[in-house]
Amino acid sequence: MVSIEMVPTAAAGDAALVAELTDLVNQVYEVAEEGLWRDNASRTTTSEISGLIGADHLAVARDEDGGLVGAACIRQLADGIGEFGMLVCEPEQRGTGIGRVLVDFAERHCVEQGARTVQLELLVPRGWAHPVKEFLRGWYLRLGYVLERKGELEESYPHLVPLLATPCDFLIFHKPMR
Repeated sequence: MVSIEMVPTAAAGDAALVAELTDLVNQVYEVAEEGLWRDNASRTTTSEISGLIGADHLAVARDEDGGLVGAACIRQLADGIGEFGMLVCEPEQRGTGIGRVLVDFAERHCVEQGARTVQLELLVPRGWAHPVKEFLRGWYLRLGYVLERKGELEESYPHLVPLLATPCDFLIFHKPMR
């Protein structure tokens, strides 16, 4: 049994928790985005994770023993749109449903905060198929997400563009919540 909760904002100063979350995210993204980034590019930093916790934007999944097994960033955007991203699951726990439980939690949380639509973003290489990205695209479609538009990474994350190792498309998916 997995439990999901928003990390209390007071935990933003918990160096051990922040480091554990940062390591998990970077470990997962090192594989999930292999080939997309230049060498030594990390997905996140302890500063970013601490900031997400302090802003009440980070949910964690814990196993029955309290061990960290997953996480997701959840936040409200403008105009009734909620968003989740940075969805990660402990590699040894893949295929056990933790990702789905995190998505369900994120969707419920967004709706509770007033969202009528939930958004997610997916960075995919242009011109070649990345197996993890193809799996995720199919999974999100099966969960009811629809490609809303193809954006440019520069629009939302201009500081990341120089770190790309290959041209990428920035896909934005929406799912109406009713």
